[in-house]
Amino acid sequence: MNKKSALLTQVIMTFIMAATMSGIMGLIFTGPSMEWLTGWPGQFIIAWPIAFAVTMVAWPASMALSSAILRSRKGTPGAEEA
Repeated sequence: MNKKSALLTQVIMTFIMAATMSGIMGLIFTGPSMEWLTGWPGQFIIAWPIAFAVTMVAWPASMALSSAILRSRKGTPGAEEA
């Protein structure tokens, strides 16, 4: 995946996740109300940049970790199924 595609994927994915999680967590906290509906955009505006910044660090780290795990499992019986 080239750098432009990776960056665009991070923007889209963090947008979706921040919108979903801020909405769901706000709904759980306040219940379905006007307070929840009016608070959600503000929570999203705070959550999205945080989610994006975290993925800038977490994505490369998680890719390296998953590669290391899969490499270490290559020699174990049944690893082909994983």
